[in-house]
Amino acid sequence: MKTSFKLLAALLLVSNFSFGQNITQKIDSIIRDNYQKHPEVGISLGLINNNEVYYTAYGKLNPESEVRIDKNSLFEIASITKILTSNMIAQAVIEHKIKIDDYIDNFLPEGYVLQGNLKNKIKISDLASHQSGLPDIDFVKLIALNPQQPLTGVTEKTLVTIINNCSELKDYGKYRYSTMGYTLLGQILENIYGKNYGEIIRERIIKPLQMTHTLTKDFNVKNRTTGHNPDGGIQEFIKWNVTEPAGLVKSSAADMVKFLKAVLNKESLIGKAAMLTEKTFYKNENREMGLGTNIITDDKNTIYLKSGDSMGQSSIIFYNRVKNWGVIILLDQKNSKMRQNLLDEILMQF
Repeated sequence: MKTSFKLLAALLLVSNFSFGQNITQKIDSIIRDNYQKHPEVGISLGLINNNEVYYTAYGKLNPESEVRIDKNSLFEIASITKILTSNMIAQAVIEHKIKIDDYIDNFLPEGYVLQGNLKNKIKISDLASHQSGLPDIDFVKLIALNPQQPLTGVTEKTLVTIINNCSELKDYGKYRYSTMGYTLLGQILENIYGKNYGEIIRERIIKPLQMTHTLTKDFNVKNRTTGHNPDGGIQEFIKWNVTEPAGLVKSSAADMVKFLKAVLNKESLIGKAAMLTEKTFYKNENREMGLGTNIITDDKNTIYLKSGDSMGQSSIIFYNRVKNWGVIILLDQKNSKMRQNLLDEILMQF
């Protein structure tokens, strides 16, 4: 009987190893095929599967360079920053600094004054699940004024003016993607911890996970990729400013896998916080949202994901907690269609 158990264990080990090899081979094939179809788009992918880590990358840092993109190459993760912010909000909840259903009124910086009919109306969870009803920054106008650095003119005074002039939450309780909401969440974190957002994210995520290639305002490094707009033109990385909690962190596939590993670890603070962000705070027939996290469920799987688009790059992070795997994909061009195709093809492999 003992021999049978040993044989069974050995067979399971071989089976799991073969499955791991099979998955990585299939994923590399998907990435390689997409790169061959779109050689102008550099790609970096990281995978964690049952604590085994795998990377693949294609393309060069820039058209003039012979340096290849790799797992440590720096990209704009854009709105994936939002799940870093929501994770820190969830950490604050776990530490009893705030409650997720607290109203935002008492946590906003000085200068913000909600009009009477908006007081004790908007919850922290409303901001994090994109249903606060607050007006957002006018990106169309900003891009027209400065297509390379559209956020240059956005300051805290800009945000205060928008919020203080708001007299009605026209779509409160309905999903509407909001940069404003996550900028306010970052400022709420600053109020809670008495530090700026860059210091908070370094202390609570970047340093504990040793994410040595995750940067905030200082990102002029040799391993930085080059951004490209949808037409292929060179696009600058967006500079750090007041909207940083919504989308301005720069990172690499290797570092985002470190974050995924922590997220999938139920015993870590980041993992416990992630499980709070995975709870449903908004749902209709078309969408289910946690705190910054999109939730996709079918009969077999629940996938948590977040995509990002800067002016010149696209990204997506997605994971399955039950099956203990996660993926990060970084593209050096703003190309949401290619990103979606990669997501669809990779999900079919699990």
